[in-house]
Amino acid sequence: MAASSAQPTEGLLDPVRDGLAKMIMTKVAGPDPRAERHRVHNTPGPRWFAPDRPIRRVHGDASMFTGGLRALLLQSLHPLAMAAVSAHSGYRGDPWGRLRRTSYFLAITTYGAAADAEEAVARVRGVHQRVRGTSPDGTPYRAGDPHLLKWVHLAEVDSFLAAHQQYGADPLDSAEQDAYVEDTALVARALGVVDPPTTLVDLRQMLDAYKPELRGTTEARQAARFILVHPPVPWAARPAYGVLTAAAVRLLPWWTRWPLRLPYLPLAEATVVRAAGDGLTRTIRWALTSPTLGHIDISTP
Repeated sequence: MAASSAQPTEGLLDPVRDGLAKMIMTKVAGPDPRAERHRVHNTPGPRWFAPDRPIRRVHGDASMFTGGLRALLLQSLHPLAMAAVSAHSGYRGDPWGRLRRTSYFLAITTYGAAADAEEAVARVRGVHQRVRGTSPDGTPYRAGDPHLLKWVHLAEVDSFLAAHQQYGADPLDSAEQDAYVEDTALVARALGVVDPPTTLVDLRQMLDAYKPELRGTTEARQAARFILVHPPVPWAARPAYGVLTAAAVRLLPWWTRWPLRLPYLPLAEATVVRAAGDGLTRTIRWALTSPTLGHIDISTP
């Protein structure tokens, strides 16, 4: 009886579900996400990662929205990495374009044919070679510097994994977490990272080693305000986006809060924010597994 009564309700919600999925995916992947998904998943050829590898599970989950925001905030704490982003990424002028490029890179390296993944890596490495300059304090930087590349990699892997373990549909066990870190090392090496972590312990130790270099610069705090307070998000979507950002901030290490001038409210974060983040992630996951549209991996254009 309960099952039969649920079906009409689900049918009534289908237009809402489909509309939400289309709104999300056009922002993440552009106007034709189906075509891009087909190209990523159906181009023949060997893949870097087998279907059962943890990287596919993590990068295909709706928790990546929270993980991506956390990664941006954490990455901003390295002054040279932030100087490069501020001067060259165009994150203010074209934030959705940057999101789509990042989404495509994650999708093609995680799920795509090896030849396409190698082409995407070569393109990113070419961009990195051209990005160089001087930070506001006079320190020169190069985006292709293996030390900076490693910091960006560590922040991403730690953030994606933290979000998946908190909000993912199927969190990883200890062995799978190590396997995920090992999977991401393959992509990191291709990008030019020297000696990336291959276990969770390695990841934690390498992150700790960067702490003396990290600080909250003016550029980092401006980026945090742009992401958290003045995002290019329609007003109707602001409440949901606010939940995502609160969930991302909650997952940041406590020592990042003051440098970025972010509040630290452990009781509220452990209760209200956690529950709201979990509910919103479930809603996004529900939308992106619409039977009408077919399942769409969140990192796949």
